[in-house]
Amino acid sequence: MLLPALLALGIVGCARAPSAPGQATAQTTPGAQRNAAGGCLASHDGYLRVRLRGAQNLDIDWPDRALQCDGGPRPDRAGMRLTFAGPGPRAGLRLRFVFGIAGVQGVGYSQSLPANATVLYEGDSRIYSTRGDDKCTIDELSRTPLGTSPAAHALRVSGRGFCVAPAAAIDGGEGLLLSRFDFAGVVIDDESDAAADPATAAR
Repeated sequence: MLLPALLALGIVGCARAPSAPGQATAQTTPGAQRNAAGGCLASHDGYLRVRLRGAQNLDIDWPDRALQCDGGPRPDRAGMRLTFAGPGPRAGLRLRFVFGIAGVQGVGYSQSLPANATVLYEGDSRIYSTRGDDKCTIDELSRTPLGTSPAAHALRVSGRGFCVAPAAAIDGGEGLLLSRFDFAGVVIDDESDAAADPATAAR
């Protein structure tokens, strides 16, 4: 039942195989962001903070060492997608957040970007999705090259945002509101020239 729902949401390509709850995992995206010590970024400064209200009230605060992250262009290449996974509130449960951000590519700085959010409770098959770019906004988004990475188009992407309506439960239950979120992760696009985005303004 879970796999068809994931395919319908178009996020299966961003999801990596989950590890044991609470275990820091190595970055599996090709290129220099593979971190043998585990975590999200080789620079150890990845993070995810989310305030969740509704079906469950949680305050997520995952530092780099507790976090697995991944990212790339959206399927239509009209934006980017970032995935963050980490330990859930109880043993045997792992949470995965997927943020789809519209209208942005490459190095740059942007404000007020439409976005969507999906939350997966891996372990009990609960899925929540905003199902569109009209319920969440990225206040600020910064994309910077990741040093001398062999993956020439690897970007450190950091931002903050909020949702004004809950992510709906796929099973029809109570929704889940991401009233605030902050993140720093990675996006790798081997087909991009990593040029500055003309639609954005420099900080």
